[in-house]
This record gives sequence, C-alpha cells and structure tokens, in this order.
Amino acid sequence: MTTIHNLGFPRIGARRELKFALESYWTGESSRDALKTLGAELRQRHWVEQQGLDLVPVGDFSFYDQVLDMSFALGNLPERVQGFHGDALDNYFRVARGRSAAAKGEEDHGACCGGVAAAEMTKWFDTNYHYIVPEFTAATRFKLDASRLLEQLAEARAQGVKLKPVIIGPVSYLALGKAKDGSGKLDLLERLLPVYAELLDTLAAQGVEWVQVDEPILVTELDADWQHAFNTAYHQLKSARLKILLATYFGQLQDNKYLAANLPVAGLHVDVVNGSREDVQQLLGLLPAHKVLSLGVISGRNIWKTDLNAVLDWLEPLAERLGECLWIAPSCSLLHVPVDLDSEKKLDPEILSWLAFAKQKLDELRVLGKALSQGRDAVKAELAQNQAALAARRTSPRVNNPVVQAAVARIDAQLGCRASAYSQRAPQQAQRLKLPAYPTTTIGSFPQTAEIRQARSEFKAGRLEEVGYQAAMRAEIERSVREQERLGLDVLVHGEAERNDMVEYFGEQLDGYAFSQFGWVQSYGSRCVKPPILFGDISRPKAMTVSWISYAQSLTDKPMKGMLTGPVTILNWSFVRDDQPRSVSCKQLALAMREEVLDLEKAGVRVIQIDEAALREGLPLRRSQWKQYLDWAVESFRITANGVADETQIHTHMCYSEFNDIIESIADMDADVITIETSRSDMELLDAFENFHYPNEIGPGVYDIHSPNIPTQEHIVGLMKKAAERIPAKRLWVNPDCGLKTRQWAEVIPALRNMVAAAKILRAA
Repeated sequence: MTTIHNLGFPRIGARRELKFALESYWTGESSRDALKTLGAELRQRHWVEQQGLDLVPVGDFSFYDQVLDMSFALGNLPERVQGFHGDALDNYFRVARGRSAAAKGEEDHGACCGGVAAAEMTKWFDTNYHYIVPEFTAATRFKLDASRLLEQLAEARAQGVKLKPVIIGPVSYLALGKAKDGSGKLDLLERLLPVYAELLDTLAAQGVEWVQVDEPILVTELDADWQHAFNTAYHQLKSARLKILLATYFGQLQDNKYLAANLPVAGLHVDVVNGSREDVQQLLGLLPAHKVLSLGVISGRNIWKTDLNAVLDWLEPLAERLGECLWIAPSCSLLHVPVDLDSEKKLDPEILSWLAFAKQKLDELRVLGKALSQGRDAVKAELAQNQAALAARRTSPRVNNPVVQAAVARIDAQLGCRASAYSQRAPQQAQRLKLPAYPTTTIGSFPQTAEIRQARSEFKAGRLEEVGYQAAMRAEIERSVREQERLGLDVLVHGEAERNDMVEYFGEQLDGYAFSQFGWVQSYGSRCVKPPILFGDISRPKAMTVSWISYAQSLTDKPMKGMLTGPVTILNWSFVRDDQPRSVSCKQLALAMREEVLDLEKAGVRVIQIDEAALREGLPLRRSQWKQYLDWAVESFRITANGVADETQIHTHMCYSEFNDIIESIADMDADVITIETSRSDMELLDAFENFHYPNEIGPGVYDIHSPNIPTQEHIVGLMKKAAERIPAKRLWVNPDCGLKTRQWAEVIPALRNMVAAAKILRAA
C-alpha cells in the first residue's frame, strides 16, 4: 500500500479567520484566550479536512510564522525582548512585529513607543511568503521549549488524528538565520544538535512514530562545509527513537542527491513537480532498499488541476517496485495555495473547472492513492472528469490570443532602451522637478481606512453606484494629497485608495486574468494576498490609472508620482500559467504595462514609479540558473519603463529581500531612482554599494511600515548618515520601506512628520 500524506495545510482559514483574530488581539479588542480558542478551532477544522490521509501534519499551524515558532522552540530569543512583562506569546509578537497586543503599561517597557526593533523578515525561498529571520551571535545558546508542539499533539491525538509532527531541520534553521556579529553560523551546530535530539526524544516519548524534518536548503547549492553539516547533524540524530522523514522541496536535489540519499534517516521526500523524474530515477539507484521515498506529485505552489493519468503513468511502475516504501504527497506545504475551491461561487465556471485549491489537491492525492492500491478502474469516474477538464483548458479559445503572441515576437533590443544615459537624463529631470537635497516621498499607498473598504464593498455588491464610488475615492485621494502637503513631502502620491491590491488591481483590468473571491494566501503574519489567476495571453483593453493620477495631480503643484506594478511582480505574485514559459507571460505583461506608462506620460505625469517588489523572489534557487531569469526579468522591466522621454523620471521599488548579489542586474534596469527596504536590516542591504558604483539615485527605506513603532527623527537621521557613507548624498532620497496601506493614519502622520523633519536636518548639515 502506498502511503498518502500531507506536508502542511493553510493556516489562515477559508475566510481569513486567523487574520481577523490576530488583528483584533493586537489592537486590544479581543482577549488572548479568544485568540487561542480560534487557533484550536482552526486546527481541529483543518485536521477534519485532511481525513483519509495516512499521515496528517501537526505543528504546521502558526500564529505568525513557522520559522519563528522554531526559534521559540529552540529558546533562541533576541536579547532585546528578554525581561518584558507578559508570557511567551507577548515576546513572540514582539519579535515578529515590534510589539505585542495593545495593553495598559505596554509603553512603559522598552524603547521606541512601547516596542522593540522587529526581527528582520525576508522571502521564504522563491515564494511570496515571508519568514522571520533567526538571529545568532557567537554567544547564542539554545534551550528546548516544546510546549507549543506538545499542546498541538495532544489536541490532534484527542481528535484521533493519524499524526506526523513537522519541524524545521537544524541545518536549514542555521542557514536561514543571520549572524548579527559576523560570527560563523555553523559554529553553533554543536550547541544546537543536543536540543534537537532532546526534541526528538520528547516526541518519541509521546508515542510519535514519524516526524517530518524540513530541510529545504538541500535544493540549493551547498559548499563542503554545509554538506558536512548535514552528515554531522543526522548521524548525531540517528539514535532518536522515532523515524525521520527528511523533506525537501521547491527544486531539484541535483548534486545533493548522493548526500540526501545516504543520510541516516528513515525516509526522504522530494519535490517532483519542481524537480524532475530523472532525479527520481537516479535516487532509486542511491537509496537503500529499506528507505521510504516520498514523492511530491501534486503542486503545492500553483492552483491548476493535476494531470492524474499522466502522474499514474510513471507512478504505477514505481509503486510496483517500491511497495510500501513509496509515499506520495503534495510537492510542499499547501500553505502557498488557497483553502477551498468550493467557496468560489462567482468565478467563471469554465475557469473554475480547471482549478484545485488545498482541499481539492488532497482529493487528487486520495484519487492517486486509491488508483495505486486498487487500480484505475476504482477511480474511473474521477479520472475521466479530470481528463475532460484538462482537455477543455487546452482547447479553450480564451487561452491563446494570436495578436498578443505576434506582439511578443516583434520585441527587439531597442524597445528596452532609454534615449539617453542616466548622466544625461538626470540634469533634465532636476531642472523639471526642482527638488531639494534629500527629497522626500512615500512608496505609494496610504492607509486603507474602514471608509475605503466599506465603499469598495458596497460598490462590488451593487449597493453603491459608480458615480458614488468615484466620488468616495476622489475624496480619499484629496485627503491623501492634503495630508502630504501639510507634512511637506516633496514628491506626492495619490494614495491608491481605489486599489484593493497592487497586483489584483491591475489584473482585474487586463485580459487573460481571472479572480477568485476567497482565494487568499498568507504572505506574512496577518497579511494575506489574493493572487490573480493568469490563465491566458495578456493584453490591456484600456487605461487603468490615468484618470486617478491626473485627478490627484490637478489638486497640487507638487510632482505627483504615477504608481504602477511592474511585469515581473505581477507575474511572480500571480498563479501563473503552467502551459508556457514564465518569460513569455512576463513579456506580455511588459507590453501591456508599457502602454500604461506611455499614457501616463502623455497625461503630463512627470514621475512614474514601477514597483518590482518581487524581482528577487523569482530567482531560481541555484545561482547557476540566475542569469537566464535575470536576463528576461530585467528585459521585461526595461520594455515597460524605457519608452519615455529623458525628462520623465522613472522610479522602481523593491522590498524585503537581499539584493547585494544581484546589484548589477538592478543597475541594468536603469531606473532613475530605486527605493529599497533597509530599516529592519539597519542599512545592511547597502553593503553592496561599497564595492559597486551604483550610478543612479536611491531611496533607502527609513521607516519600517510592517511594525506599529514610529521612528524618531534621530533614528532616521542616523540611518541616512549610514547610507551617505556608501552613496553620495546628492543621490539619496528619504522614504519609508514600503507602502502604508496596512498602517493607520494615527501612526503614519507622526512617522512621516519625523521623516520630513529628518530630511530638513540632513539638508541643513
């Protein structure tokens, strides 16, 4: 019998219940007990939804982030959160977001308006999920606290769940963290392994038979030291009185196949969707006969139906060969897909028939398991329905547009080139914009107030006519403009009141996209996104932003930025087609967004920002494959941006990723101004500029908008002085890390007031 199991389930709830419970708790509107009760209810519900699997994950539920959970299980808390009042949950949220729940006396503990510096946050491999980066120093010590995991095990056991605990592995945990004092992370392995051994013994004492230990860095390039760390770690842990399923995902093992196959663990999970069947065939020759091979055969990253017959064609011989040593599962945790397609009542029925969300992916897994154990005839109806949906998608005239395909074929190198070099453009832009030194701006969005959300909801429900909706949005735009004028910002934005999401907003107006109603996916903490579904060739029927930006510009004499999302980010933050190369889809998006850029310029917009927050996110996990991706990604940005005249200033924005090792490609984008996140990393991301002469202007973010903490003038001045050590002051801008839509006006106004005051201090100096 083939074992079917799951690596992880979405934790937010089908209606984002966790998001709303967290935000209610943080604002002090609900209690700690209410939050914990909601968490228990979600876990119980999700275990029920996974019934029928042979093994169900436990420990995949988190109140914020699974890597942060592992830090707390290992007793690895930053020194700055120690000594505060409250329990572990308070400190948990302080590390994640800078402060815990609003409570009387909170402001009396710690600096910076009742909070501490939130931990650094960055992308989880090549996904749009953000994890909290573990912090290490040479003095770091570890101490086990398994209470969270043990509590969830007790809940699952009481519910009769066939459980499999899930933890982050020791080598990946060290690799994903950051040494704050420059010490060697691997030097901590000797201290870390005894705590892992204690954790495994604790689980064994609870009667656990299998534990899933995630080591995703096995699909990355590992030098000899990190390879040796794997051997050291798992030879030391092999005495545990339970079975370890070592899980890796998001890519191919490649040169790590021999290492992974020979680690002393009971089983190995590999991602076949993002890996290759050739990898599997080679593994068969390397794995000992007694070792379980778990294959990720259902995509945990995308929402298209799996070709079940095609999977069975190559799984059946493996099942015959491996017998009980063959397990099947999704490729990775289902954290990265929405919960339930059955919630979708408004999605186009044809497109709906092509899709599978988390619950439906588990149904596909059950069909495969039944076919392998009882034969295809046992699931004949399910397989026929699956094949019919796949055939309908392949032949649908809605998928392919010959006009768009012809436009992509006509792309040449000249399309992505500005008329003049930056050194010639910059004086023209300076003459036109007349900005002071250290010009101030924001990244684009302002708070999405309850009034904005109410108006949008009423409009979508048909209870508010378009005229009334337009008037409501214009009122919010005027509010944003007037607030910026009062604050004294130099380059204004319209605030994006009309936009639900920086990708969804554009996708809704582009042909080739479809949208779910409840297709939410966690990005970080309580932040959820609803990725649009890119199902066909992309084109722009009409202008998307020009009227809003033009209205905002009519309200002020100051420069107004036109705000767009770039093609690479729209692509990377969508559920993309799996029937053509991503590079082709990206160039289609580039041509569509180029039309919008040119229309904004024709409307008199002097500054246009094209956000590429997800540029790095799309990097292949192996450096050897980076160039191919960066070539088409940078080309797509340049196609979008570079049709404008020299005096039009092009900005781009990137956030919450490491950029130092792709700085040359960022320079090749040739944006006049780039804004990046640097406040959480204390300007560390600017280290690249010590050895690389970045030719254009840059705005290093000085206001961490993912924390409720309000930065002081002194803090901002200090950060900008650090920036000026690497980049000439005449090429520096002052701005927040990211958009302000998730913050409240009560936080935003004093933070921006301090930012503008800091810029004045810098100018005076």
